[in-house]
Amino acid sequence: MDIELARTFLEIVRCGSLASAAERLHVTQTAITARVQKLEQQLACQLFVRSRSGASLTADGEAFVVYANQLVQTWEAARRDLPLPDGCRQVLHMGGEVSLCNPLMLNWISALHQALPDHAVRCEVSERNALLRELELGVLDAVLVYQPSYGPGLQVEQLMEEKLIRIRKVSMPEPYVYIDWGDAFRRLHDAALPECARPALSFNLGPMALQYILEHGGSGYFRTRVVQAYLDSGVFERVPQAPEFTYPTYLVYARERDSAALQQAFSVLREVVARDNDWSQRWDPQI
Repeated sequence: MDIELARTFLEIVRCGSLASAAERLHVTQTAITARVQKLEQQLACQLFVRSRSGASLTADGEAFVVYANQLVQTWEAARRDLPLPDGCRQVLHMGGEVSLCNPLMLNWISALHQALPDHAVRCEVSERNALLRELELGVLDAVLVYQPSYGPGLQVEQLMEEKLIRIRKVSMPEPYVYIDWGDAFRRLHDAALPECARPALSFNLGPMALQYILEHGGSGYFRTRVVQAYLDSGVFERVPQAPEFTYPTYLVYARERDSAALQQAFSVLREVVARDNDWSQRWDPQI
């Protein structure tokens, strides 16, 4: 199937009309109409209902959105990876949630590049749902997430279980800073700490919240490995009698994409988890 047909279909869905899609794609509306007709002929179903107000999806059109996205994403992945870089036998695609990028993903990719010098490595950092969707599409080989998906054909391994503990800066313990560690944390947090359920200051990225508290003071919930060095040095202290929350990290991959190289990559990852203790996520830009 012509990938441009899938691209055109998705552009019409985004724009809401054939005319707007033609303008965005820099082609005539006649060309857009011809592509839609060709696509509907190949699929033997009607995808759009056209009217003066635009184009709306039929039930078949709604169903095809998922497949069209899969086609385009898979094609883009193939274009990105081929031909293979000189001297490389395979490309490994790894993904991780934003809060895991420093230092776990960074240390893993660094170690992996040394352990498998004849393999190219592609690293993607994104939010959980996007990563799991790309894993299911085959765009990614493995992902690191806090809340896994237990779908058919997916292998899930718990790498470690940390705690989210509340710390505060000794010299300036206020204000309370909320860090968004996901829906499950939000529910437990609000139930245990209703007085902190609507904070004036919040972040959805742990390293940014950590840097804020280091510079301006405050308290908040962080992973134990991330703040341990600051606790040891006396910059932070634990807030007495504050509830703790478990926060495991999972490795997820598709069994059908398993390979000797992937298993070696996972072994490297387990070694990184076992030996790395200082995950303080310092921001020390070198100019």
